[in-house]
Amino acid sequence: MVSEQNNSVGQSKNVCVIGAGPSGLVAARELRKEGHSVVVLEQNHDVGGQWLYEPNVEGEDPLGSWNSPNPDSHFLKVHSSIYASLRLTSPREIMGYSDFPFVVKRGRDARRFPGHHELYRYLKDFCDWFEIRPMIRFNTRVEYVGMLNYGGVGKDLRWVVRSCEKKSEKVIEEVFDAVVVATGHYSHPRKPSIKGMDAWKGKQMHSHVYRVPDPFRDEVVVVVGNSLSGQDISMELVNVAKEVYLSAKSTDNISQGLSKIICKHHNLHLRPQIESLREDGKVLFVDGSWVIADTILYCTGYSYSFPFLDTKGIVVIDDDRVGPLFEHTFPPSLAPSLSFVGIPRKLIGFPFFESQGKWIAQLLAGKKTLPTWNEMMQSIKEFYNSKDAAGVPKHNTHDLAFSAFEYCDKYGDYVEFPHLEEWRKSLCVSALVKAETDLEMYRESRDGDEELLRQAFQSPHFTQLGPLDPTLEAYGFNY
Repeated sequence: MVSEQNNSVGQSKNVCVIGAGPSGLVAARELRKEGHSVVVLEQNHDVGGQWLYEPNVEGEDPLGSWNSPNPDSHFLKVHSSIYASLRLTSPREIMGYSDFPFVVKRGRDARRFPGHHELYRYLKDFCDWFEIRPMIRFNTRVEYVGMLNYGGVGKDLRWVVRSCEKKSEKVIEEVFDAVVVATGHYSHPRKPSIKGMDAWKGKQMHSHVYRVPDPFRDEVVVVVGNSLSGQDISMELVNVAKEVYLSAKSTDNISQGLSKIICKHHNLHLRPQIESLREDGKVLFVDGSWVIADTILYCTGYSYSFPFLDTKGIVVIDDDRVGPLFEHTFPPSLAPSLSFVGIPRKLIGFPFFESQGKWIAQLLAGKKTLPTWNEMMQSIKEFYNSKDAAGVPKHNTHDLAFSAFEYCDKYGDYVEFPHLEEWRKSLCVSALVKAETDLEMYRESRDGDEELLRQAFQSPHFTQLGPLDPTLEAYGFNY
C-alpha cells in the first residue's frame, strides 16, 4: 500500500469530492498528496461509480423520470447504467492511471477487453493501494451544494454541502473551502423527441435500466440509437427476441462491422429514424415503413445533471453544454473553489482525470494560478465559436473524439503531466478501427497489436511495478 504526500505542501484546504468513481478517486488522491483535507461523499455502498454494477433496477423509472414534475425525481435511485454482459470497448493496457497500470491478476478476468466487473476490481485495487477508502463516506447522498457567501469574482468562496446518510436518514450540513464535482455523465438518460411517445401503449425504457435480454424473449423490440451500446444490446437481443429493429439516424453510414452483424442475423433489421408512434402499437419510420412492436428501448445517450448544485445561475446546462467551463473544468467566476472532473467524453479517461485532479490540487494549494477571468472567458468563447464553425451540435460540446490525444497532451502541460505514450494512442486507434470492420469479434483480436503490446509492457508505465511475467504469459507472450 502507498500513502503519498508531496514534500513541498502549500496551502491546505478542506475539500469535498462528490463521487467515488474513476474521476473522484484519483482527484481525492491528488488532493491529499498536496496536503489538503479531503472528504469524499459517495451515494453507493462501495467505490466504482458507474462501474459498480447494480442488477436490481425495479425501483427505477424505466424512462429515467423524464416526465415527472417531482424535483426529487432528478435524483435517480440507480446510478450505474452497466448491463450484465458489458465488456470494455478499449483495451485494458491503455486505461490505467499513470502510476497504476491495469494489469492482469491471477484468477481474474485476463482478457484484453475484460468484463465490467474487472474494471470495478481495478478501481477497488487502486483505492486500497493508495489508502483512499478512509476518506470516503459511503451510502451518503449529496442533496445540496451552494455558496456560503458570494462576494464576486476573485473573492474567497466557501461552500455549504448538505448530505443525507441513506440508512439513518441523518442530514449533515458542512462548510468546505472547495468542492470537486465528480459524479460522472452516464446516469441521467437523454430524452429523444418523438411524436406520440406519451400515447404509445407498449413498453418504453431507456438502456439505463437494461440489464439482461431474457425479459424480451419472443418480443418485437425497436432499439433507438446505433451507438456502441445500441449495437451491443441489439446483438444480445437477437438471441432471444422475435425481431429486433435498430433505428439509426442515418442508414447510409453504418460501419462494415454492423453490416456484417445484420447480414448474419435474419431477425435483426436496420431502420431509419422513427417518424412517430401510434396508440395501436405501430412504430412508423421516416421511410414510410412500420412495425408493431412490444418494446421500444432507447439507447439515446445520457445528459449531464447536477441536481444538488446551486450556483445562482453561474453554471448552467444548456443542451448538454455545461458552462461556462475553462478547459472543461473551472467556472471562471467560481474557480478554483468549484471544479468538475470527468466532464469530457470520448477520450482515454483515467489519465485525463488524473491530470485534472493534479491541476485542481495544485491550484488550491497555491502552487499554480489560473488565467484572469477575462482570459478564461475569452478562451471559452473561442472554444464555443470553433465548435459552431465546425458544425458540432451543442450537445456534443464535451465530446473530444478526434482531438482527444492533442487536447489531453495540451491539458497535461498545465501541470507537467506526461503526454500520452505513442503506444497508448496507437492501441486506442487500433481498437476503434477493428470495431469498425469486425464488431462482433474485435475484442478477441490481437492482430497487428503485437509490437505495440511489446512496447507497452516494456515501457515505464508497466515496468514501474516490477516484473510482469504473469501478465505477458496471460496475453500469450513469452519474452
